[in-house]
Order: sequence, then C-alpha cells, then structure tokens
Amino acid sequence: MTPRQRLWFFAVAAAGLVACYLWAFTGLPGFGSYPGPYGQEILRVAVQQTNATGVVSAINFEYRGFDTVGEEFILFAAAAGMSVVLRKLREERETEPADEAESRTVPPSSSAVRVAALLMVGPTALLGWWLASHAQTDPSGGFQGGVILASAFILIYLAGEFLCFRRLSPDALLDAVEALGAGGFVAVGLAAIAMNLPYLYNYLPLGTTPGAVSSSGTIALISFFVGIEVAAAFVLIVGELLDQTLLRSA
Repeated sequence: MTPRQRLWFFAVAAAGLVACYLWAFTGLPGFGSYPGPYGQEILRVAVQQTNATGVVSAINFEYRGFDTVGEEFILFAAAAGMSVVLRKLREERETEPADEAESRTVPPSSSAVRVAALLMVGPTALLGWWLASHAQTDPSGGFQGGVILASAFILIYLAGEFLCFRRLSPDALLDAVEALGAGGFVAVGLAAIAMNLPYLYNYLPLGTTPGAVSSSGTIALISFFVGIEVAAAFVLIVGELLDQTLLRSA
C-alpha cells in the first residue's frame, strides 16, 4: 500500500469515527438531566445501609467495588510495567549525577521554587492522608488522597535534590507498599468469601453515627488501601522516570 493509499484509508476511517461520535452525542440527555432511577435510589438508601455520608465512596468501594478493583489494578499494572521496562535495562550502566552525559543538563531549582515546595510538603502530605482516610465522611477517597500524597514526595524533589527524593522513597519500600495496597483491597473481598458472604460484602461494624470516622465498615478500610497503593504507584512511576533521565546514560 502506497503512502497516498494509506492516507486515504485513514481519512475514510477517521470520517467514520467522527460520524459515529456525532451520532452518539445527539442521543445524550441534556446536561444535568438524569433519566435513570438508580442515582436517586442509591442516594435514598446508601447512608442508612452503610453509615457513610460520602456516597460516591460508598458506591466505589461497596456497591460497585468489584469494578473498582479492576480500576486499581490498571494503575498497579502501569507501575509494574514501568518498573520492568526501565529498571536495569540491558546495555545500560548507572552513573552518578556528576557523571551524566554532557548533553544532558539539569537546571537547578530556583530559590523561590525550593522554598515554596518545602513549605508545601507537610500540608500536602497531611491533606492527602486526610482524604484517603475520610472517604466515608466527605467527597474524597483513596484515589484522590493517594495522588495528593504522592505530590508531597514530588515536592521533596522540587525542594531539594533527586537523591534526597530517592532516599525518602526507596524502590523496595514503594514496591512493598504498592503490593500491600493492591493486595489488601483484594484480601478484604476474599475475607468476605471465607465467611460465606459475597465478594467485598461489608462485614465490618458500620458504627452508630453516619459520617463518623469510625463508620462505614470496609469502605474506610478499602479507601485506605487504595490510597497507599495509588500514592506508591505514582511516586514509583515518577521516580523511575527521573532516575532514567538524571542518573542513567546509555
């Protein structure tokens, strides 16, 4: 097939794809309009069934928890794939930062960036931990909290040096935390099966007060596992990319 023929083939396929998208969009309900009954029904029963006032987290970690397991393992697989591809690649040698390739210059952070990043490390870590551990009470959750918690480690890199970032986030520890988070989510569901209950059934005490930190049973526990898995995965991915850029030369 010649380049001109490939171009025409692509144009026809792209036009068909655009036509399908336009046809699909014309059938969408208006913005803010929800014709289905499920949203209102789950809002009516979720709090009394789970004692979680964070209904989105109740949906993610209980009503459709099996789907959320798959979503978490997408990130887990991405981090694992990044590690497999970039770690100790054949024909590569690890060098010290001072011995980097001459064509690879890394400008230092400005004093303003370093000071602002340093001041934000603590509040960012605290906010991320709070969001990951309060999914049952507020519109938060492990995914959001994990990303913000990982941002605190990236701020450490901006506030200091890459080697400082690496010392505070060693690969072995990140691998263990990521595996603990992903495995803990699955283990919560398997424990329910061991009790002759459906997978991811909420078998822990729900507490007595809706919206309390101690309420919602397994929802809070799963959110914690998701939070540490997401945080470890993002720190691992960023660390591997920085390591490949700053410390390795072919």
